[in-house]
Order: sequence, then structure tokens, then C-alpha cells
Amino acid sequence: MKLAQIQTGTDTEWGKKGYEMPEFDIGTVRKKTHEHPIWVHFGAGNIFRAFPAALLQRVLDKGAYDRGVIVAEGFDYEIIDRVYAPYDNKSLLVCLKSDGTVQKKVIASVTESLKADPQFADDWKRLQTIFQNPGLQMVSLTITEKGYAVSETDLERGLSPVFMMGKLTLLLYERYRAGGWPLTLQSMDNCSHNGDKVREAVWSYALAWEKAGLVSEGFLAYVQDPDKVSFPWSMIDKITPRPDEKVREILDKDGFLDTGIIVTGRQTYTAPFVNAEETEYLVMEDAYVNGRPPLEEGGALYADRETVDKVEKMKVCTCLNPLHTAMSLFGCLLGYDRIYAEMQDPDIRELVTKLGYDEAMPVVVDPGVLRPDAFLSAVLNRRLPNPFMPDAPQRIATDTSQKLPIRFGETIRAYRERGLSTDTLVLVPLVLAGYARYLKGTDDAGQSFSPSPDPLLEELRQIVAPLSVTQEKQDFSCLQKLFMRRDVFGVDLYADGLGARAQAMAEELYAGAGAVRRTLHRYVSEAGRR
Repeated sequence: MKLAQIQTGTDTEWGKKGYEMPEFDIGTVRKKTHEHPIWVHFGAGNIFRAFPAALLQRVLDKGAYDRGVIVAEGFDYEIIDRVYAPYDNKSLLVCLKSDGTVQKKVIASVTESLKADPQFADDWKRLQTIFQNPGLQMVSLTITEKGYAVSETDLERGLSPVFMMGKLTLLLYERYRAGGWPLTLQSMDNCSHNGDKVREAVWSYALAWEKAGLVSEGFLAYVQDPDKVSFPWSMIDKITPRPDEKVREILDKDGFLDTGIIVTGRQTYTAPFVNAEETEYLVMEDAYVNGRPPLEEGGALYADRETVDKVEKMKVCTCLNPLHTAMSLFGCLLGYDRIYAEMQDPDIRELVTKLGYDEAMPVVVDPGVLRPDAFLSAVLNRRLPNPFMPDAPQRIATDTSQKLPIRFGETIRAYRERGLSTDTLVLVPLVLAGYARYLKGTDDAGQSFSPSPDPLLEELRQIVAPLSVTQEKQDFSCLQKLFMRRDVFGVDLYADGLGARAQAMAEELYAGAGAVRRTLHRYVSEAGRR
């Protein structure tokens, strides 16, 4: 049972063991997509295979469409060499359901996989050709929030950028020179107003290049014309943890041979299979300038920008992402390596329950298409406690400094904008204090651990370097440098009345072995009583 051997139709051996097979003609879809590409996706990681690619597969299986998706990777090129090419661009999606059942489905909607960098001449030439095609409708992205970064150094590199947004702008220039055809750039990343991040990055490169005389006059006007290039917002939600050994064991017993778990040189954890939860949401702003694939046939929701914004804030600022961050920080400090196991800890469960219902829900606006209370209830009662979901707090803690401004800063700002007092907030500052303790890299038992990768990790760890995990008296004034960082928290915590409280809580969290448990228990018990 090997992915590369799969063709269209139900294989009896696979079918007997419960594997769902592609129901469309793979060869025909690949031929049509190669000749007339419609959709290119940047970011070849696990979330793409588990959600957008799987969503498209449902559309293809229904016979509602006849084109696949071309995937390109602009950061970790090993993914293409080790996860796509050897398996004929197919993958296995393993959905771990809350009722204890496991769904296994072969995903064959990806027709090509390319390395998005000029150093790979053949792949880059192919991408240029794709972008020159008038029929290309959508370029989507799952490159994580840091993938939208723009630096002065990269802008100064001119038409030889290193950053992903620079390379995407280079390809847009190819489209402009070929005829200025319209195109939609659809971010599917888990960050606030994600379309704006794409727009701002593309405009920055186009402006710099036009000012330097590196591109034809009119390119900037092209990318800034909303009828030519659009940047819709979206909200995406599906948990796709690292490939798990328990899932691998299930597949091994079936005789599925492509189960090797891979860790690339850039520390990407991947495999020919992807394990994920069954729950998923993708709400996109319906603002396409050259048509779009009919993804609503696979379960995607299309709405106006205001609705997408409400859904995104509901999820990112209240009903899931802040809870994840809280669990990741305290999970690492208390020695957990699985999210579902944390939900069996009364203190952590109470932390995220009260954080969601009592402190974040007051500033949520009901988007209409998804009820906030129902969404939060599903997270707390079905999704996070699911023992078949092998997600780890260490994975979720990755890039925490980039997530805090949205997951907590937005809530703090909403309190201020609505005239609500932040004096009622207990658990929000507790989580932020927990981050100050997490940065030390010492767990509650006094053992060292390695904080997860983060672009600001070393810089922020230097701030807490003078501190020790001890009951002895020490100077905590260094934390002011941390809690005033708007780039980390989205606000100056002192200006919003939370800095002194977070610092005091951090002092308790640093007070020797066992201090994390004592402090967590104390504040989750007190929260909601005011």
C-alpha cells in the first residue's frame, strides 16, 4: 500500500481497510490543470494538505470541478523533495474524530509541486509561465504570519529578493508584463486581516522597485488597482498537529508503507500522511477579480468583509487561539506534551474555560454565520479534549511573540474601545505573566527546557536573563522592558492598566519550584468572582 501506486477508483485492498480513494480521473485533472492553471497555493505544509487540498478533493469527487491545485514552497524546499515528489504529490489525510473513529482518505488534488525560488531554474520558470496565464484566478497562501515579513534589507536586494513576499511580487510582475491580467491573492493564514498583510507587503516591494527604476512604470498602479489585484480576508480553523507516532502505528498495522516521519533541516515536522481533527472552518471574503474555484462545493463559506472580520475576531481573539496560547505556555511549564492531557488538569481546564467565557466573550460580536457560544463550546468540550488529537503545547508555542498581539492585544484594545474596565481581567494578565516565566526556559519542577522557535526568542530571553526561579528576593524591574513591548503584546500593558498586575503575577510565578502550579491555581480560582 503505497501512495505513488494509487490511481483513480477504489482499490479493493485499500477499500477493505477503510481507505477512501479519489473518485475523479487523476490524469485528466492533472492534464487540464497543467495546460490551464486556475489555482496556485504557496505553503506546502501540513495545514495545506489537510484542509485546502482536501477541501478541493471533495469538490473534485463530486464532479463539480475539473482542475487541481499547484503547490509551491518558498521556505522549506525539503518538503517538496521529501514529502511531495516521492509520493507523486499524493498524501494521506487521517482525521481523528471526537467519537473515537478514524477516517483515512487519499488526497490527490495536488497536480504539481514546485520550489518557489529562482535558484531552482526549472521550477521558477514553470511558476513564471503559470503567472503569465490569463486564466489563473487565485493564489492562496499558508506561510504563517511571519511569512508576510518585509525588511529594508530585502527591499534593497531589488529583483533578487529572499523573502516570500518579494518572490511573490516578482511573479506578479511577470503577470503584469504578460498583459496585466487580474488576479486574487487569498491568504488562508491564521492571522488577523490576513489579506491586508499580503497587500501591504506586495505594495512595499512594488513601490521600492518602481522608485529604483527596476520595473516598468505602471506596475505599482497595477497591484494597487482593486479591479486588477485583490487581497481578500479569510478566517481558517483546523488543528493539524505534527505527524504522530500513534497514527503511524495505526497505518503500519494496515500495511500502509508510507509512514516515515520527517524532520527537515528547518525543523519542519512532516510525513506522507497528515493527522488532523475533523472540525474545520474556512470563511473567505468573496472579492475575486478573475473568478474562483467553486470551493463552496467542498464546504468553504463566502461572505462580505465585515462578516469575515467578525468570524476571525471571534476565533482568533476569543474562542480558540488565545486558549491555545494559554495552554501552550502553561503546558510547557507544567511538563505536558499533549493538549488533550492538559484538558484533564482542573486548573488548566478552568483557565481556558473562564478565559473564553468570562474575559474574552464580552467583547465578541456575533458574526451570524457561526455562533460564538456554540463555537467555544465545541472547542472546550469536543476539540481540545479529543484524545485522538496528538497536538503538543510545544508546537503551539512556536512564534508566540508573533501571536500575542492578536490573541490578547486585540481583546485588551476592545475593552478600551468599548469603555470596559480592564480591572476585571485576571486571566489575560496571568497568561502574559506566564509568557515572562516561559521565556526563562525552566519548568515548574526546576528542569530546563528549550522554548519553541520564535524570531524574537533570544532577544526576549535576554530581558529575563537577570531573573532566577527562586524564593529569594530579586529585582523584577527588567520585566518593564518586556511588558512595554507593543510589538510583542500589541499594546503597552502599563498604559492599559495591566502592566503592574502582570509583573506582580510574574513575580509569583518565579517564586521557586511549584510556583507555577500555586499561582495558576490561585488565580483561576479567584477569576470570575469580582
